[in-house]
Amino acid sequence: MILTIVHYSIEISTYMDIKDRQKNLVLQENLTKVMWKLSLPAIAAMVLYGLNAFMDTVYIGQLMNQTALAGVALAYPLTAIMMGLGSWAGTGAGNLLSIVLGKNDEETQRKIIGNATLFMLLTTSLFALPAYVFADSLIQTMGGSGEVLAYGTEYLQITLLASPLWVYGLGLNFIVRAEGKMKEAAIMMSYGLGVNLVLTPIFIYYLDMGVAGAAWATNIGMLVYCLTGYLYFQRGKASFQADIHSFTYDQSVFSSIAKMGFPGFILTIMSLVQAVVVFNAITGIGTEDDLAFFAAANRIQLFLMTPLFGLMRALQPVVGINFGAGQYERVKQAFLLFCKTGFWIVAPFWLLLTLFPATSLSLVLPDMVFSPTDLFHFRVYAFVLPFLPFVFMSLTYLPAIEQPKYASIVGLARQVVFYVPVMLLLPKWIGIGGVYYGSTAIDIALTGWLVYIVWRTFQSFQTDEPKQELTRSTTV
Repeated sequence: MILTIVHYSIEISTYMDIKDRQKNLVLQENLTKVMWKLSLPAIAAMVLYGLNAFMDTVYIGQLMNQTALAGVALAYPLTAIMMGLGSWAGTGAGNLLSIVLGKNDEETQRKIIGNATLFMLLTTSLFALPAYVFADSLIQTMGGSGEVLAYGTEYLQITLLASPLWVYGLGLNFIVRAEGKMKEAAIMMSYGLGVNLVLTPIFIYYLDMGVAGAAWATNIGMLVYCLTGYLYFQRGKASFQADIHSFTYDQSVFSSIAKMGFPGFILTIMSLVQAVVVFNAITGIGTEDDLAFFAAANRIQLFLMTPLFGLMRALQPVVGINFGAGQYERVKQAFLLFCKTGFWIVAPFWLLLTLFPATSLSLVLPDMVFSPTDLFHFRVYAFVLPFLPFVFMSLTYLPAIEQPKYASIVGLARQVVFYVPVMLLLPKWIGIGGVYYGSTAIDIALTGWLVYIVWRTFQSFQTDEPKQELTRSTTV
């Protein structure tokens, strides 16, 4: 009996040591070491994710035609809503988890998975069912017609069939990242993305499935991604008490998930608004080649931004856990360190794009001849890359310090106040170039706005206002 009790005590002690190890790393270790330990696997995962999205474009452009590429380009922002829903639940639950880990609030930790699962189910149902029924109309709204419309509708409807997998898999992965377990989250993601990368050319070319093959390859990859997340929690590997089979509602926790994850969802929705406005502006005054060119330029830029997405994922638990523990100076230092690192990561790629734009574009559009004007537009569009590390880190940092409203306001204003009027007017006045000039000018202005907001939060750290705000906010 005594031996049993001792053995049980040792098991509990070992579990608690493993449970607290990651949190103590975030709270106490050298920040540069913490950043690289968390960022490298996250960056690797996001680069793989970006490679998949980029290679889908390459496969369709190389193995099919520009019309198919244009159709998928119109559908892609709509499929991204599923990623937005997963991000809403995952970042909301993740931000809450990081803060309560820092506060040692185990009661709230136990409620997170059940409420996040319920949130994912409700939001997915509200979007996927009507989107499937009205897929054709949605692609038309994006500017599709003829063959482009047919390709886009086919791709969208097939991906919508697997929407619960998209949302659930991504949501669980965000929660794992919020523990600070970037390596584990990256491994989970790599399985699904690897499957997609292998199956896409097989389905498109060898099985002659065309655009449908690209969509089904992505769905199968998402199924694998979802299963790896489920097994992680089912096998008890989480650093907090998490019952993966729970399906519960707690008003405070559910509300906190919705509020803290809303900025991420707003950014996705506003990106859709941006895509609708931009694509319609291009199709209204340009040609199918202009649409394919913008799709290629956009995908290249998104691919080069993927390391920043990895840094964002790593920054969230570092800020959230330290903020929950009241270590505000460390929060500030972490934010500035991640911004600086992000700049030095993207700067060389930005330089290569600026010097050799035709080489980059030819990877996606091998048969297109680029004019000097096309290449200049591409350089203008890429000009904003060095500013993006600060923008991305800011939009991650604000929800993690319980200030999601500022990130939401910036996301809404970027599209509604700036993008919509600029894209409706500028291309009509000066032609296709207005799309590229307007996009870059808006993001530069956005950077200045975020500098002011972040500076104000730094000032509040000095007056201890965050602690007061934390007390006044929803207690869970």
